[in-house]
Amino acid sequence: MRVVFIHGPVASGKHTIGSLVAQALELPLFHNHLAVDAALALFEFGSPGFVRLRAAIWSAAFAEAAAAGRSFVFTFHPEASVDPALVETLAATVRAHGGEVVFVELRCAPQVLVERLGQPSRRRFGKLTDPDLYRAIERASGFAFAPLPTPLLCVDTDAQAPERSAQRIVAALRGLD
Repeated sequence: MRVVFIHGPVASGKHTIGSLVAQALELPLFHNHLAVDAALALFEFGSPGFVRLRAAIWSAAFAEAAAAGRSFVFTFHPEASVDPALVETLAATVRAHGGEVVFVELRCAPQVLVERLGQPSRRRFGKLTDPDLYRAIERASGFAFAPLPTPLLCVDTDAQAPERSAQRIVAALRGLD
């Protein structure tokens, strides 16, 4: 059982690349916004109820998949409303069932991230689309997060097409087998 844990900043291509990786590996994609959107249905982003519900959804998904031996691709945006200890808790849940979590980091130049915010595909998931709001969150350290475990691979998504990024990730993952 393996979780491919793709993480990166807003608009770095997590969903697009994660979808391509999941398709290539014939795995389900558990996109970050599935939990975010469920929590947002009841609570304001970042509120205590939102944080607890989002964490509970992620925790339940990891626990159930690990218990069933179900591999999947997970996308994650490190940001200040997430307890950094949660990432290790999720990984420990997988390891406790004999699985592994493989981290893949997406990187993207800040000016490219801002340019991507207005893309129509971002609106479909209710994602951050306002460059001014992005800059305000950034100034307020809203994207601050403790370092994540060492990734198998770092991919600069502003330097290549999503398809090429996904191919590199899939090749690196197949090299682990």
